[in-house]
Amino acid sequence: MDSVLVIASGNTGKLREIHALLDPFRVNVLPQSDFNVPEADELHPTFIENALVKARHACYHTGLPALADDSGICVRALNNAPGVLSARYAGEPKSDQRNNQKLVESLSSASDRSAYYYCVMVLLQHVEDPRPIIAEGLWHGEIIMSPRGEGGFGYDPYFFIPELKKTAAELHSDVKNKISHRGKALARLIANLRQ
Repeated sequence: MDSVLVIASGNTGKLREIHALLDPFRVNVLPQSDFNVPEADELHPTFIENALVKARHACYHTGLPALADDSGICVRALNNAPGVLSARYAGEPKSDQRNNQKLVESLSSASDRSAYYYCVMVLLQHVEDPRPIIAEGLWHGEIIMSPRGEGGFGYDPYFFIPELKKTAAELHSDVKNKISHRGKALARLIANLRQ
């Protein structure tokens, strides 16, 4: 392929994962920061709307195809919160530590701690692309009350996958990239591209 694709994100964890997932496809993956693109405002209540805004924003500022990911963790006992507010759950400035602390405190008396990570990816060829390629992925698990593992980012040390008996932060990045919400969404997006 050898084409340039702008990733509409400033999140280093997301950028690292997306770059690793796209590496086999000979795509020159560049973060929007390489083009001095400011972060888009994520004002919408749904992941899909925010992903579309971010992709269109990156296309507008770069004139290049852009891939945007909007993702977060949804907890059943919290009516699917933090949801689209996952990165800012504990307010500004963004802080994984404060977000995790608030999540654990919010679940202190909950018997059901089931949760899922959700990711939607949107690929736009240009700013007025009428047919965005859209794919989503889900990753089911549960929230534990004490962190485990050194890898990953965000809520990963608290996101436990029962069948693996590990948190997302305890998984090797190659394993995580295959089974995660982001890995599943990108695999579906690539399958849609091939069609």
